[in-house]
Amino acid sequence: MSSQLSVNNTSLIFSFLLVVLAICISSKERLGLTKDIFFSTIRAIIQLSIIAYVLKYVIQVDNVLLTVAMSFFIILNASWNAHKRNPSRQKVFWHSLLAIGTSTYVTLGVLIVSGSLQFIPTQVITITGMIASNSMIAIGLCYRNLNAQFRDQRQQLLEKLALGAEVKLAAKSILQESIRVAMQPTIDSAKTVGLVSLPGMMSGLIFAGVDPVHAIKYQIMVTFMLLSTTSLGSIIAGYSSYKSYFNERQQLIDPLDETAK
Repeated sequence: MSSQLSVNNTSLIFSFLLVVLAICISSKERLGLTKDIFFSTIRAIIQLSIIAYVLKYVIQVDNVLLTVAMSFFIILNASWNAHKRNPSRQKVFWHSLLAIGTSTYVTLGVLIVSGSLQFIPTQVITITGMIASNSMIAIGLCYRNLNAQFRDQRQQLLEKLALGAEVKLAAKSILQESIRVAMQPTIDSAKTVGLVSLPGMMSGLIFAGVDPVHAIKYQIMVTFMLLSTTSLGSIIAGYSSYKSYFNERQQLIDPLDETAK
């Protein structure tokens, strides 16, 4: 038995009323999110409309170079957004690009080599977006926790350095905690998948009429994939960026010093 999901203009209008409800709640409770909700909704509509036509063209052309370019464009955008979420004054863009690019392409490569995916636009581009977005979120959490821990544990770090510890040893506990924080949402999601949440790929396949047992296999693959990419991404981002909190003489940089390099 198969079913087809139908979304018409009336459905969109009624679903938009839920956004209006969120705006009303934000306004009534003075959360300061009214403009953010409104503009993010408008931005989402515009971006999704544009990408729909772009994907339609890329899928019809089915060109290898165009598919690779599209996937790299996704990674560049994810890297830039992760970079912007880094509150450090000494942040470097290529740290985010290295972390997201490596974690995404390693995971994607394994799936393609194993035969789980085919190198066609409909699969490569969609999975790239799924992997890169999760890696972006994990890396953003890693960056924020790194910055907070380096600020809060500044005195302990100075004491370790004064006793002769190398920067990697002095920052080891902060790195471990930051990577743990970055990976925790994905781990928690894996613990509750199927019991609390029915994720996008599984739900989409079931909507399309695929046997739920068969859809579960894809979701298990996605779970493995996301655990892989968030762990790789957060580790690479953490170990790439923690050195930016120290200067060339292995001294802890003053967070208030805007000229520090």
